[in-house]
Amino acid sequence: MGSGQTAGGYIDYESLLASADPRTFTEMTIDENDAAAMCYTSGTTGRPKGVLYSHRAIVLHSFSQGLVDSLAICESDVVLPIVPMFHVNAWGLPFTGVMFGCGQVFPGPFLDGASVLDLIVRERVTLTAGVPTVWLSMLQELDKQPGAHDLSALRTIAIGGSAVPASMMAAYQQRHHLRVIHAWGMTELTPLGTVCNCPASLEHAPFEEQLRYRARQGKPLPFVETRAVADEKEVPWDGQTMGELEVRGPWVARQYYNVDGPDQRFSEDGWFRTGDVVMIHPDGCVELTDRAKDLVKSGGEWISSVALENALMAHPSVAEAAVVAVPHPKWDERPLAVVVLRKDARATARELREFLAPQFAKWWLPDAIEFADEIPRTSVGKFKKSLLRDQFKDAYQGA
Repeated sequence: MGSGQTAGGYIDYESLLASADPRTFTEMTIDENDAAAMCYTSGTTGRPKGVLYSHRAIVLHSFSQGLVDSLAICESDVVLPIVPMFHVNAWGLPFTGVMFGCGQVFPGPFLDGASVLDLIVRERVTLTAGVPTVWLSMLQELDKQPGAHDLSALRTIAIGGSAVPASMMAAYQQRHHLRVIHAWGMTELTPLGTVCNCPASLEHAPFEEQLRYRARQGKPLPFVETRAVADEKEVPWDGQTMGELEVRGPWVARQYYNVDGPDQRFSEDGWFRTGDVVMIHPDGCVELTDRAKDLVKSGGEWISSVALENALMAHPSVAEAAVVAVPHPKWDERPLAVVVLRKDARATARELREFLAPQFAKWWLPDAIEFADEIPRTSVGKFKKSLLRDQFKDAYQGA
């Protein structure tokens, strides 16, 4: 790379290109349904599973990311995916960038808030995407020196991987004039399934009303069908009834790699059972309640870990929070919260419970709140709750 001397054992890229004979080139014949790439699920609850993506799926998915009501990617953009290529091809953004001819920037191993912020400023990034933990870190950097960074080129921060606290969306917009949008997807979806842009009907609505809508996961992209199922029946789109989200479409996987025979995650008529528990609103907007495996079942009633986490992260002293189900001798399971405080901030477990109390029924409140320096994460930056469940599995055994 560049004009420096080629290191031993390496081949100079320009010399390699110059040595090629174009007369010997033969264009490959590839069917659009042939496999183009394969990624593995993150494996937070078990062994990772391989998912193959066809050329057709990637092309259609790339088109969808360019739609105005999706990510609106175009030739004038500079896109920065804060997602590794092994995690669903960096959310498909490199393919989309090539399709529309926009600039692309990649962060390498430096994913701390200060490094990401510096890269966005230096490269005049217009759209960036990643998991919430990255943007919590960058928000802390921005809050240290409000107005000190030129982010005038940045039009959108797309966040997925887990639910975004509404408080973080509000902080970016109100304190730093930056637009955050929610997106939802999975490895099995290539990965994008829904995007939450504020609809025209709410264009002049109060900010708090807009924020409540934007905190959802959004409407499905064209050609992606959604439904929520409970007790083997499709639940109504009333914004209240919960069910497991099922999806199907031209870039939704039909099976896992090298898995023979029936798989309960895939129905015979093409629906993929996501494992996410949601409510679907009358306009088709999907709102994530929790991962099925992360719901807390206490005394036969369900408690959403996501709702508790987002509420905790709205506290001014809290940087991050994860809530997990812990075995309880009387109630089967009870919620336990693990909290990381902001630098130089203070808060007690009692104070945080009092902060939550007006927002939830008393039986929803965590019986214990533990403080930690950090919360364990998967390789793609999501909270690794399986480790927390194991670490605190005996916390309520004396209750």
